[in-house]
Amino acid sequence: MNRNLQLLKYLISDYLAALLSWAVFFIFRKIYFESQSFAQIFSEFDIKFILGLVFIPVFWIFIYYASGYYKDVFRKSRLAEMGQTLANTFIGVIILFFVLILDDVIHSYSNYYMSFAVLFTFHFVLTYIPRLIITTSITHKIHRRIMGFNTLVIGSNEKAVAVYKEIESQKRSSGNKFIGFINVNDNNKHRLAKHLPHLGSLDDVKKIIVLNQIKEVIIAIESSEHDKIGKIINKLIDCNVVIKAIPSMYDILTGRVRMSAILGVPLIQISHQLMPAWQENIKNITDIVLSVLALIILSPLCLFLMIGVKLSSKGPILYSHERIGRYGKPFTIYKFRSMYVNAEVNGPELSSKNDTRITKFGRFMRKSRLDEIPNFFNVIKGDMSLVGPRPERKYYIERIVKKAPHYLHLLKVKPGITSWGQVKFGYAEDVDQMVKRLKYDMIYLDNMSLYVDIKIIIYTLLTIVSRKGV
Repeated sequence: MNRNLQLLKYLISDYLAALLSWAVFFIFRKIYFESQSFAQIFSEFDIKFILGLVFIPVFWIFIYYASGYYKDVFRKSRLAEMGQTLANTFIGVIILFFVLILDDVIHSYSNYYMSFAVLFTFHFVLTYIPRLIITTSITHKIHRRIMGFNTLVIGSNEKAVAVYKEIESQKRSSGNKFIGFINVNDNNKHRLAKHLPHLGSLDDVKKIIVLNQIKEVIIAIESSEHDKIGKIINKLIDCNVVIKAIPSMYDILTGRVRMSAILGVPLIQISHQLMPAWQENIKNITDIVLSVLALIILSPLCLFLMIGVKLSSKGPILYSHERIGRYGKPFTIYKFRSMYVNAEVNGPELSSKNDTRITKFGRFMRKSRLDEIPNFFNVIKGDMSLVGPRPERKYYIERIVKKAPHYLHLLKVKPGITSWGQVKFGYAEDVDQMVKRLKYDMIYLDNMSLYVDIKIIIYTLLTIVSRKGV
């Protein structure tokens, strides 16, 4: 399934709907409120009208993006889509009303109500009908098994077989295209092998997911295998897949099972989403805008730092090396060089307060974290966020995981320039300190919000001003 093509359909549809609805609304206002003929109206298509046709559709696309509408283009509920379109239209029309319509010359206040109602109706109808057609088309293809999501089963015995048979026997497919299964316990008795290929064991799961382009994982383990559930989740937590599990009677009685489809098999969905979609999108937009502004404002300071680094010791101005980002994806991080060249000639080594590898100018930069200014380029590239757990090297992640397997949960989010752990604990000098700092980042994950991000940024700025960096 081509996600980009499907997304493009929604974007074009929404753009044209916004364009057309504003044009029709403009003509309506002229005819209804000013009693003009079509000939007079078309002669008044001035620069304001043209600018409206250029910028208003972009405004609506921003509203939809910020609300999370474009997040998952293949798993849409038509009923939920109608509710989301209504809510987005209401918010967008209110903004346009106060920004553009409130200054209209009117005969009575009823004209305002009429303008609001007409623009809302035009925009909703012209937006929702094409969306409904596109969503219905993709839904029917999924139901008829023309399209599907590559699915891996974790489990190999009675419950796995039961889930497989139940899903496959559905008259209207829920979209699962079974690729194979992996076993949890080390034995050769795999009842599911009669129906699906055996792809390997739990230790191979990440490689199997990448190799087979898996989009969905269903955990269907036996009661005797429940002690492995923590290991399974830790293995999957940094994989960008939808994770579902068969519910126990306890899950049903405690209300943990939620229906997402009337005809589908009841499964618990284990969500990667730690923030509401609209907050996550606003966070992404804010990251890029603030990073661009920061680089522009700090450009004179950057020039000073570049000269300082160059004069402090021989070597390049920027230091770059590989870090591990969201879902375990490696990326190259950029910093102003604060150490002498070949500082890690003997292998990876964390810095400390009295580290002789740090130059005098490097120590000055680190006190105010000025060496991390190039991190803003990583944010603009999409590898990092302003706020998030600090990215680590694979070498240290492997050592942290041995002591604290739950560290892998941090890979569910983008790493950040600053973090709650950085604010509360500071830089770590060894793996044990990394593990101690981990609890603060785990607390951040449980409380992620734009409000918390703002607080962390404020505390970070106070740290920089007071020069309490290591």
